[in-house]
Amino acid sequence: MQIQKVIDKLKAYHKGEWEGKQIDEETTRDKVLYGNPYQECTGIVTTCWATIDVIKKAALQGANLIIAHEALFWNHGDHTDWLQEEENSTFLAKKKLLDETGIVVWRNHDYIHSGIPLKDGSFTDGIFYGVASKLGWIPYITKDVHNPLSFTIPKTTVQELADFLIQRLRLNGVKIIGNKNSIVERVRIPFHVLGDARDTIQEADREDINCFLTMEIVDFTLAEYIRDSSMLGMDRAIIGMGHFNLEEPGMEYMTTYLPAAIQADIPCSYIQSGDMYAYITK
Repeated sequence: MQIQKVIDKLKAYHKGEWEGKQIDEETTRDKVLYGNPYQECTGIVTTCWATIDVIKKAALQGANLIIAHEALFWNHGDHTDWLQEEENSTFLAKKKLLDETGIVVWRNHDYIHSGIPLKDGSFTDGIFYGVASKLGWIPYITKDVHNPLSFTIPKTTVQELADFLIQRLRLNGVKIIGNKNSIVERVRIPFHVLGDARDTIQEADREDINCFLTMEIVDFTLAEYIRDSSMLGMDRAIIGMGHFNLEEPGMEYMTTYLPAAIQADIPCSYIQSGDMYAYITK
């Protein structure tokens, strides 16, 4: 089966709607980011981000298709003209590696977030359902199984939850805002926290959310609010994990349904792009 056929079948497997509208093939982020898709697919690797090491490992496995969730060349839309014009050394080296290995990179961002099918025929966000599965939290999903961002878990402490996340997701560490001994039961994964967080702050108070598992987190707004809440003795905290670290289990989960989605006997495996953070503490 040609790589393009694999991609077409995967697109058809997903719901294909984003915010109530059909995904537009002209504007979607889900493009072939590199390589020739009109070649036979010898193997598929899923990952969050196609790093240099992921590309090398995929080639060693004999795979020539990497399905990544994030951009390949470090910018929204994966534009490369500015890198080529400046003859950027890292860009040229990564391009050479891709040329030498013959690997195709296809981004699956909008489609997987649009939904993968559940047994009842409805759809759920493929990334966050994969996160819930990896953590063993599918039974703890509250609110909406089709958008699994809210959980009520067995009571634990922030420290214990952080240790669990580090071990289960193979991380180098996490950041904690708030009291690490606070009790955690109600957990929420918010979307990007890069500025205004009024809605999230209101939800924290209204629903008494104990812990936010964040992708990005800045010092302003939500972080300030949680710190003040913690200083008042409230059971509220943030565990800052990093964007790729939090979403990566969704790409691992993809390997569980890939064979059925493409209806072909093509080797499929997952390679973790890995925690990009290292921590120095006093």
